Amino acid sequence: MKQFLVTLAVLTATLCTSAQTKDDPIVMTVNGVDVPRSEFEYSYNKNNTETVLDRKSLDEYVELFINYKLKVAAAAEERMDTSAAFIKEQQEYRTQQAEAYLVDSTFIEEQAREVYEQTAQRIGEDGLILVSHILLRLSQDADDAAQAAAKVRADSIYAALKAGADFAELARKVSQDPGSAAKGGQLPWIQKGQTIPDFERVAFSLQPGELSEPVLSAVGYHIIKMDERKQFEPYEFHRKSIIEWLNQRGITAAAKQSMGKKLAAQMGGDVTPQEALDKAEQELDAKYPDFHYLMKEFHDGSMLYEISNREVWDKAAKDEKGLEKFFKKHKKQYAYDEPVYRGIIVNCTTADVLEKVKKSVKGKKEAEWVQTIREQFNNDSTLQVKIIRGPFKAGKNKYADYYIFKTTQEQPEAIEGFPVVGVIGKLQKKGPDSYEDVRGAVTTDYQNYLEKEWVKVLRRKYTWTVYPDVLNTVNNHK
Repeated sequence: MKQFLVTLAVLTATLCTSAQTKDDPIVMTVNGVDVPRSEFEYSYNKNNTETVLDRKSLDEYVELFINYKLKVAAAAEERMDTSAAFIKEQQEYRTQQAEAYLVDSTFIEEQAREVYEQTAQRIGEDGLILVSHILLRLSQDADDAAQAAAKVRADSIYAALKAGADFAELARKVSQDPGSAAKGGQLPWIQKGQTIPDFERVAFSLQPGELSEPVLSAVGYHIIKMDERKQFEPYEFHRKSIIEWLNQRGITAAAKQSMGKKLAAQMGGDVTPQEALDKAEQELDAKYPDFHYLMKEFHDGSMLYEISNREVWDKAAKDEKGLEKFFKKHKKQYAYDEPVYRGIIVNCTTADVLEKVKKSVKGKKEAEWVQTIREQFNNDSTLQVKIIRGPFKAGKNKYADYYIFKTTQEQPEAIEGFPVVGVIGKLQKKGPDSYEDVRGAVTTDYQNYLEKEWVKVLRRKYTWTVYPDVLNTVNNHK
């Protein structure tokens, strides 16, 4: 099935190009493959929006696009799109993206309106209220003394509120409804039928700003403050949230079934809804240019990732000799603007432990120091050393400032239980001794170097032609 779709996509693209030559002229040809203006525009407009920090001019983008197409050509020559894993990934992505084109939007809209109308009917003319309350819990089997005490306390709080006490502050202190108390007593928006009848009856009788006397319900005494009341908003106000709610409950599957039935009815004969959907999916490339180019972009981008990883990213990360050679050749660009101490600061339990630590790492690579110290001096029952890793610059660490850079005369207080402090490493004044000291920066620069060299090879290997007359009409045609 996947191979059929891949073949169909290629055929569709060919037919599409042939049919669109007049209205969609060829802007360039790379390695014998024509690029229609619409494809270039899709890429240029998508990757060069106003939000992009490093926007490119049309001429600059042409060069980047040619490089991109050359890399894709190299990947295609290597048949990087023929593995089972690659084909599976492409099909899964296509199925995912096609979903939006194969659902009955009218069906979803009807369902959303039905949800809205049902909700609006439940809310009714009384609308919604936003209230805050202070709750004093009272068990239904409380004796007379407990009931009297609760009433006295409720009356006392009510009196304090009437005298000007802040409702939200009191709610946080005394309300026994933890959820609302943390919010100053405020509850979510309420419609009739959602709360305890005794509470609801009084709450809906209040006007904004009004405060109720203590109200006894099945859970205790409430003092209620009306914050706001409103009528249910129009459909458009809630449309987005209703559709999101429907999506979470699987409306897409039902909408796809509805679309399948409609398409099957249009096709007539013995076509089943699923067959109709399959046919519609096969026609998406020809019917929707943006979908076609999205699929092509993902296909080419996936190949580009694989070949770039092989030729540049992974190659640079693993090429130790290449990294070292590149570092030595460009060592000046990694020079420090201030001295850097490469090493560690060790906080030890005794001076004897410090000496043993220094001996344990002697002759070892810096990358091995921490693990060596942990294995020899720290175990499940004892902890003799605490380590602070570098590199260090002046002003960044109090121990480094005192023991290494001597920029402060006041000895910093040692870590409790580790009174002896020592440093192990080397002060580098001009720059790093090894690419390992700046491996991240060197790797990135080496990758950029490898990519530039690779592009040079590709530009010698493959041919390309840009058609200026068509290029000048990009984003400037009817």
